[in-house]
Amino acid sequence: MSIQNPMQFLEPENRKKILIFLLISVLLIFFIFRSLDLPLKTVAAPSGIVSFEFAGTPENSAMILASWDSHADLFAAFGLGFDFLFMVVYASTISLACLMTSANYSGWFSRLGIWFGWGVFLAAIMDAIENISLWTLLTGNISGIWPGLAAWCATIKFSFILLGMLYALVGWLLPRKHS
Repeated sequence: MSIQNPMQFLEPENRKKILIFLLISVLLIFFIFRSLDLPLKTVAAPSGIVSFEFAGTPENSAMILASWDSHADLFAAFGLGFDFLFMVVYASTISLACLMTSANYSGWFSRLGIWFGWGVFLAAIMDAIENISLWTLLTGNISGIWPGLAAWCATIKFSFILLGMLYALVGWLLPRKHS
């Protein structure tokens, strides 16, 4: 049995409609996150929650947390919880886009889409670990491995998300080749 994209279970005739729905959902959630991120942008955290994700050290995390008031803390906490929904939506969207791209090609480029389809679900797992680390920091446990773990997971997460998106975009732009 060969490895298949995790979205392979979707009927081919429904994939385009589902992808459009998922893309709209991603955009809607993304715009909600932009609103949630506004109170988190400070001198210590110029990129809001992303600055916190990549703080990397207890000292940097403490500076960011000190720059947020209780209002910002609530927005950060809500955003971390809401992100669990987003993980499912973005991973499904990118994985489906990789599946649809790989279906238009043969050979190594098609097989690459299978791996990137799984990679975005690994990104979602890394995102969950990152959020648990950030939640631990947000609730006052600034010592230990949490800042480094969050930064490490964020790096892996963003890498797989970007690779999956790049694969789908390149596949969309290239001429299709069927075997």
